Amino acid sequence: MEIGMKLRLITNCSVLSLLGCSLLSLVLTGCQTSVGGDAVHSGTYLRDGVQFHPTGPEDQLADQQAALEEYKLQREGFVADED
Repeated sequence: MEIGMKLRLITNCSVLSLLGCSLLSLVLTGCQTSVGGDAVHSGTYLRDGVQFHPTGPEDQLADQQAALEEYKLQREGFVADED
């Protein structure tokens, strides 16, 4: 009987210490959540400044295609030369 009580005590202590360490790690590190598809890293995200970067053609292919279209129009005489 005494061995069973010691085993139960060790098991209970192990479970409580595991839960305590888990809770402590959550408190110390914070949780990353997702709100509206955005990753929220801190509890003060509502007071943080808004960072907005408008989308645009940022790759070289889009620039090259636009330059090629302009060149074709210049060769056909639809656009006056800027020179």
